[in-house]
Amino acid sequence: MSAFTAELIGTMILIIFGGGVVAGANLKKTFSHNGGWIVISIAWGLAVTMGVFAVGSISGAHLNPAVTIGLAINGDFLWADVPSYIVAQLLGAFIGGVIVYLHYLPHWRATEDQGAKLAVFSTSPAIPHTFSNLLSEMIGTFVLVLGLLFIGANEFTEGLNPLAVGLLIVVIGMSLGGTTGYAINPARDLGPRLAHFLLPIHGKGSSQWRYAWIPVVGPIMGGAHGAVFYQVFFMGNFSNIVLVILAVIIVILALAWMFGYKGNSEQQEIKKVS
Repeated sequence: MSAFTAELIGTMILIIFGGGVVAGANLKKTFSHNGGWIVISIAWGLAVTMGVFAVGSISGAHLNPAVTIGLAINGDFLWADVPSYIVAQLLGAFIGGVIVYLHYLPHWRATEDQGAKLAVFSTSPAIPHTFSNLLSEMIGTFVLVLGLLFIGANEFTEGLNPLAVGLLIVVIGMSLGGTTGYAINPARDLGPRLAHFLLPIHGKGSSQWRYAWIPVVGPIMGGAHGAVFYQVFFMGNFSNIVLVILAVIIVILALAWMFGYKGNSEQQEIKKVS
């Protein structure tokens, strides 16, 4: 199996389990309806664990463009392979979203809440606020990439690394996920959001494309920051790329603060877990 196929399949597995648990909790007339945030956080962690178990020995199981970019910045991955990995991750996430849709086919019509349906595929902010939402996604992914580098720097009994990675996802979800639904992965949000947009979901409503850039840009910023932070403070390496990345992050955050949405809107706010 090629690394491209492995990343596609691994990300597909991630979304089948992750999107599947949200569908079970959000969609009506499922036995798991109203399962809650704890169930969702644990299942997302196990979803990552299974994805890593499945393809970790083939592609490294990045399953996330922010992780791929962060590892490239850290010098652990070839930049030439970054585009193909990201394409595979987006395709896998899209296919995973389609499979979740098919699995819960009769439940879309039974559910009236458009926000609950969208949450199966993609994230939305608990309180819409561009700067804060972007910062939340950045912090969550910063912790993710930094945590992955910590795990990689330690020796684990063979086979336990995927469990450690899954537990990292669980703790991020429980501690930091309540603000934006913790996409912390551009493919995880963008691929299924595109599936939501294209699929004939009964009464689905908007795919919220105006918000969609935040769970893409925020995680990439956070992943890059996590990589340079690790290089500077744990490896003792300081280079011009550190200054460039920090400058870009500061500029994007400043623009989000100056021109982004700063209020609260009942029409934009989504109460359901994502």
